[in-house]
Amino acid sequence: MDVPTTSVRLREAARRTVRDARLPSGPPLRPTRRAWQFDALMALTLGIATVYYGIDNVGNVVLREIAPGVAVAVPRPAGPGGLVLMVTLAVVASGALALRRRYPLAVLCVVTAATLATPQSVLRLTFYAFVIAVYSAAVYSPYRVATLAALPLSVVLVGTSGNSVTPIVPNEYIALLILVPMAVAAVGLRTWKLRTDEGRTRLSALEREQAEALRRAVDHERARIARELHDVVTHNVSVMIIQAGAARKIMRTSPEQAGEALLAVEAGGRAAMTELRHVMGLLTMADDEGTDGGDLADTAVQLAPQPGLDQLESLVGRVRGTGLPVDLTVIGPPRPLPPGLELAAYRVVQEALTNTVKHASRATAAVTVEYGPRRLRVEVVDTGGHPGAGVAAGSGRGLIGLRERLAVHDGTLTTGRRLTGGYRVEALIPLETP
Repeated sequence: MDVPTTSVRLREAARRTVRDARLPSGPPLRPTRRAWQFDALMALTLGIATVYYGIDNVGNVVLREIAPGVAVAVPRPAGPGGLVLMVTLAVVASGALALRRRYPLAVLCVVTAATLATPQSVLRLTFYAFVIAVYSAAVYSPYRVATLAALPLSVVLVGTSGNSVTPIVPNEYIALLILVPMAVAAVGLRTWKLRTDEGRTRLSALEREQAEALRRAVDHERARIARELHDVVTHNVSVMIIQAGAARKIMRTSPEQAGEALLAVEAGGRAAMTELRHVMGLLTMADDEGTDGGDLADTAVQLAPQPGLDQLESLVGRVRGTGLPVDLTVIGPPRPLPPGLELAAYRVVQEALTNTVKHASRATAAVTVEYGPRRLRVEVVDTGGHPGAGVAAGSGRGLIGLRERLAVHDGTLTTGRRLTGGYRVEALIPLETP
């Protein structure tokens, strides 16, 4: 039983290895314009040098000393065919280096093939390009598994091809070959440091952006809660003030009517507390585990849906209780609408009637809700009047909050005085086609 299990595991490991070889470990490098220019200049310089070397060595015979007193004649390609071969190999191997950052593995394959096709007597044509291609694949390739397999294979193929005659480097170039790798290493270290600093800078910028986004979200939520509290408190407290004032004036002459007014004050207070519990309950929602029956009842109140257009009759009834005659007209068959949209329309009527109660004493008001095929129209008009006693001038925050609510649903709010007297508030909210 162990042998099949082992073989299955080996096959699975092989499949994973092949799959991982095809998958990049990260996004491909996007070279900058300066990197492209550097690689193109390097490829051009190396190409010119190697092409000149090939042209200069056509038909030459070089004697190489392989042992003391033993020299071997190494002929180099001759004739037009040899010239074309060497120039082609030099151009292909050097030109491919221009793409060494963007396609490092493909460049390594091309340069390796050109190096294997290069005669051993002129291996210098492609050998230096091969070294650069190996380095580029190791540094820039995102396919790490494929790179780890391709690099040793390329080095072994080039190292064991032909008679393994390595290019001879003249003595005057030895110092250069020592200094160049040191310079490349220094440049690579500096580049790594710059990239590290850039990464830290980007990380710091991202953290700042996240903190700013969090701050904006908190401000937006604070403004939303402020709008809710304003709408709830302003309406209900205004109604309670009007009813309490009326009760105070008629308490001695008409105790029964004063009692009815006080009952209206009590009902308005209960309505305000219900809506405040709902708003605050969303902020202080706690785990229901371990709650008793009373807590569950409070939670049920907190989770009650926000008011909508189906509660306009109740709203209008409370306003009528203050002595303000209000007519409610619904045009078109009502239909279910998104809760947020219904809440926005409800707040428009609530804010408009609250302003009428506060600033248009002894007026009459009319509320119209029109369900159109493409939009919902909510209009509240009054006949005008005088501000109630002790009522301060409005700050306009309520209308600003309404515009912000409606803007979420691409709605518009129009307000202003009527030519015949009074005030008009109209909201238009687009609807989806039924």
